[in-house]
Amino acid sequence: MITEPLEFEKPIVNLERQLSELRDRAADSEIDMSSEMKRIEDKLTKTKTDIYRNLSSWQRVQIARHQQRPFMLDYVEHSFDDFLELHGDRHVGDDEAMPGGFAYLEGRKVMVIGHQKGRDTKENLRRNFGSAHPEGYRKALRLMRMAEKFNIPIVTLIDTPGAYPGIEAEERNIAEAIAYNLREMMMIKVPIVAVVIGEGGSGGALGIGVADRVLMMENAYYSVISPEGCAAILWKDRKYATEAAHALKLSADDLLDIGIIDELIPEPMGGAHHDHVGSANNLKSTVNKHLLELEGIPKPDLLDQRYEKFRKFGEFREKK
Repeated sequence: MITEPLEFEKPIVNLERQLSELRDRAADSEIDMSSEMKRIEDKLTKTKTDIYRNLSSWQRVQIARHQQRPFMLDYVEHSFDDFLELHGDRHVGDDEAMPGGFAYLEGRKVMVIGHQKGRDTKENLRRNFGSAHPEGYRKALRLMRMAEKFNIPIVTLIDTPGAYPGIEAEERNIAEAIAYNLREMMMIKVPIVAVVIGEGGSGGALGIGVADRVLMMENAYYSVISPEGCAAILWKDRKYATEAAHALKLSADDLLDIGIIDELIPEPMGGAHHDHVGSANNLKSTVNKHLLELEGIPKPDLLDQRYEKFRKFGEFREKK
């Protein structure tokens, strides 16, 4: 897959270009260039390792936003089978920023719901850039209740910069829709696994993120606010987004350390946008593992554990 390089990836791109040129020259002539190619290959491997093993929080945000990164329906295609999309919230209409429906995961029937972005202007307008309206969250809850009725586990795939903040969303009460989901998801009597696959922005992410297990792709981020928004508030200038990303502790590594998420799902070298199928396989095996664990927990205990999981967030102790 040909991907657009990010700024910090340009040294890798330059070495790959040099290696490609050497291979072409070697193919067109009888000169032995194997030693030179080996030297560049070794340098390329080292450069990739140095860059991708030492990514900053801001660099991970950039990867999470990459237009060629797998989106919700890409994971549905590669990780699930026989997806049957369901539409509408039964109040206002359908929201294509929040697809959902029945599918199979390793032979197990599940309800899969998530945010969907677009890869071009036309699709982004259709999907509203992954920012759901109130009817998206109401549709999501309708599908979760349907899953509960038929005793089917739920998988949510989170990838949104935030819920849609426009006038139409306010008129249809976006805050109430999200808040209602938070309460109701706490009481859904089937296992729920949530995965942050890209951007996990604010209440828009949390509106389908109350789960028994919260997982994150390695280069996703999950935060109460975007780095740019935080920088605009605290530093009075969005140019400090890099500093804000570090301060927010929004990466999977940081959130795993402080207990906000339950597991980090590894991505192929360079990020999920380099290998959709490999990333989807990692997601499938990890989600399946957690569903197997959750299936053995009695429903009253499942709800108690879910409540306690979120109730303990925000606790802190002051040093004496």
